[in-house]
Amino acid sequence: MSELDEAWALALAEAEARARVAGRTDLAEYLALRNSNDLLRKTGIDWLFQIFTELAGQANRVGSMIQIETVDGHRFRVGTSTMVGRLLTLRSGVRTLMIEAGWPRTPRDGFIRGGGLACASVRHLGITRASRQLLLVKTHTGVPEWKVVEESKSHLDEAAVRAHLEILVDRKT
Repeated sequence: MSELDEAWALALAEAEARARVAGRTDLAEYLALRNSNDLLRKTGIDWLFQIFTELAGQANRVGSMIQIETVDGHRFRVGTSTMVGRLLTLRSGVRTLMIEAGWPRTPRDGFIRGGGLACASVRHLGITRASRQLLLVKTHTGVPEWKVVEESKSHLDEAAVRAHLEILVDRKT
């Protein structure tokens, strides 16, 4: 967690405590929900980056030679909204796979359509048909899950991540 994220979480917790003391239960409940959703967002994005990094590492151990780079504070557009989050870039030869994930942080950044908590894209540069847009949603059990926007009943799992890495290392196109 970055220093800014830690400061934001602390500020939200303090604001929630002040709202409870002042008898503003409506505001306190909103801030508690916001804090809970931020934790789900962070957990979902951490999983997404961890699974791609872990599987790229496994591919490297058998000779794939994937270069891995991460950037925090990355901004990207989804429709008319701006997401703020992280970027993971995987390179293999001339191929590049970019995974970006985040959510709007301020009102001027916009909002996420479809009731999602965060947005992500898995982009194969030069192979747009293999790219996917993702939406982080809370399941009925309260667990976050990445849904593939183009495929309404599909979610991103380890097998889908492996398929993206096979395209990156030119094993499957």
